Amino acid sequence: MASASPSRLLPPFPPPAAPTSRHTTLRAVPRSCSLAIPSLRCRASAPAAVDAGAPLLLEDRAGAVSIREFVTLDELHAAVRLRVRTFYEYARDTVGAEDHRKGLAEREYEALQNRISGNMINFRRVSCINGTVPLLPSLMSAEELCSTCKFVEDGEERIVVGSLDLNQCLWLPDELTGKRPGVTESSHTRAYLSNVCVAKELQRCGLGYALVDKSKKLARQWA
Repeated sequence: MASASPSRLLPPFPPPAAPTSRHTTLRAVPRSCSLAIPSLRCRASAPAAVDAGAPLLLEDRAGAVSIREFVTLDELHAAVRLRVRTFYEYARDTVGAEDHRKGLAEREYEALQNRISGNMINFRRVSCINGTVPLLPSLMSAEELCSTCKFVEDGEERIVVGSLDLNQCLWLPDELTGKRPGVTESSHTRAYLSNVCVAKELQRCGLGYALVDKSKKLARQWA
């Protein structure tokens, strides 16, 4: 769609199922507030024993999951591919599905770069926060995830398994207008979360909580 806003993933054709995430606003979080995050330590699991529909298990090793702002453009590209993979699913026999996914990823990658670099007027500051893991043996059964969301950093192959954007702006595109308790309409310090996603193979292990907690800490630094 030529008229679609570049500030969010463009809808595919034919229309997919409705995306499962909504914009979230972070406001007035006390500095003393703490968030209980479920442990990310998981048991090792042999690839042959992993059911196709069951969550994968990360190996129990220190530092396996890294939650941080993106470091390289290669990582940023991998994060965008995870978002397209998460929000837009196609049947295996859909004609042109792979080409359409690639087109979506390229357009969103360009739009995300523009937001981060400050080239979009409404966005004062934007950061992409990712959860990444090394290419572990326990992930080898998720071949499609590894091939789609892989990037290389300092010679090590890593996989983006979770991602979100932290946006400091007056509003997000298509946001419903209305009164917000405790927030003035002229506030430039509003923080929004968008494009929140976790790879389906690694959901329900606390990764989403960790991404949101990291974004809260960064938002306090921006305030």
